[in-house]
Amino acid sequence: MTPPSFQHLTPEALDEWLTADAPLTLVDIRDPMSFANGHIPGSRHLDNDSVPALLEASPRAQPMVVVCYHGHSSQQAADWLAGQGFSRVYSLDGGFTEWQHRHPDRVER
Repeated sequence: MTPPSFQHLTPEALDEWLTADAPLTLVDIRDPMSFANGHIPGSRHLDNDSVPALLEASPRAQPMVVVCYHGHSSQQAADWLAGQGFSRVYSLDGGFTEWQHRHPDRVER
């Protein structure tokens, strides 16, 4: 069994990166309505239609953080994105649900 090609990222670590204004690509793979109802500031919604633009425009060496509902689906997406040549891909532990619980002041609607 091959090890995952992505890493796990805690909400605390992401909060530190955002506070430091670290360059990163933040993608949210939840459904469009959930994304519209609240998301992490600076994130972009990613679905099958927007993947080609992401692949074309995002720097491969810049950290990419994938967000889903609870931190499960994002692992599969992160693994796939790492396979597309992104070298530093992370799955947000606990997903948006945990983020919103820990950082309600850092949710954009």
